[in-house]
Amino acid sequence: MGGFHAVISLVIDTATHRTSVALFDGNQLLYNGFRDGATAHAEVLPKLVKEALVINNDIDEVIVGMGPGPFTGLRVGITFAQTFAHARDIPWRGACSLDAIDVDGPSYIVTSDARRKEVYWAKYEDGIRVEGPSVSAPELIEGRSERKFGFAFTEALYPSMAMLLAKSHTNPVNEPLYLRRPDAQPTSERA
Repeated sequence: MGGFHAVISLVIDTATHRTSVALFDGNQLLYNGFRDGATAHAEVLPKLVKEALVINNDIDEVIVGMGPGPFTGLRVGITFAQTFAHARDIPWRGACSLDAIDVDGPSYIVTSDARRKEVYWAKYEDGIRVEGPSVSAPELIEGRSERKFGFAFTEALYPSMAMLLAKSHTNPVNEPLYLRRPDAQPTSERA
């Protein structure tokens, strides 16, 4: 006679220079850890997950931020999440990382660092994405009337792990949100 078992969710995001991992029992946060470093995702992600698994190793699902974000950082998080889920024969779901940036307001734009003097951005009406995600120079959106939050406009903002979990249910994303080609190119494609 087993009692009710809330879903244990491992939540991962590597869409920004921050590597974030959280563990939820239903909606209750059990673990939340992060490390900053644009090139440290592959090194710190397994360490953060190991810390989470010490608290509860009985994971039912994996949630992962699908970007937009730099190609390599996204690949680290998405590949790790998919591999972890496959190895344990549990489901995984993705969500747009920008959708999980916690901002209140009737109409606003959120941004994250896209490097190369650009930002990833999306517009929201009452918390629902109505435009984007897109990538552009901050100057191309700074004249717009909506309030702007995030990289290039306010302090840098990062996805809320609780919102990422919620958005994976209400607005799942199954493919990585790569908004431009990776920096690395095969020799045959170089000019």
